[in-house]
Amino acid sequence: MKKSNINLKDANLVYFPDFISEAEADKLLEYLLENLSWRQDKIKMFGKEVMQPRLTAFHGAKGLNYTYSGLKLHPEPFPEPMMDLKEKCEDAAKTEFNVCLANLYRDGKDSMGWHADDEKELGNNPIIASVSLGAERDFKLKHKKGLTAGHKIRLQHGSLLIMQGTTQEFWKHSLPKTAKTVNPRINLTFRKIYYE
Repeated sequence: MKKSNINLKDANLVYFPDFISEAEADKLLEYLLENLSWRQDKIKMFGKEVMQPRLTAFHGAKGLNYTYSGLKLHPEPFPEPMMDLKEKCEDAAKTEFNVCLANLYRDGKDSMGWHADDEKELGNNPIIASVSLGAERDFKLKHKKGLTAGHKIRLQHGSLLIMQGTTQEFWKHSLPKTAKTVNPRINLTFRKIYYE
């Protein structure tokens, strides 16, 4: 399996462009589109409540709630195909995950603003395994202190990006809107939440 280390100051990123086969990725995309309980929630941004510009679903072990942007998520159980993928990601990342936040970008208008996954439930230097399915989109990174140039990765269908080390402490990431006509994309982000 091909993999590349992305060398950025204060970050540790590993990218697997063909983590799962195209046929496997196609099948998983179709399953997730039809079977997850997708929802659009309100979040707090700059003191205002706005609708998230994407749909989400949250899965994991019972009782592992996750809070971000004023939103508290309660997990649904892992469906079997997601559990299989979680185990594969755990092998690649050499760690265990207990939740998955899934994002559905319906078209180019759906996006994710600049943020770091640095919520206290994730502990210090969290490892996040991000699997992309569907339309290719640009994933952007920028250093929080502006010490270095930004970076862009074109996330492929069936790829895995592992963010680890001090990445969340020093970098923010985003998935910007695009004016191009694009098909839906699902992003599965496997994480470990620590019990409160």
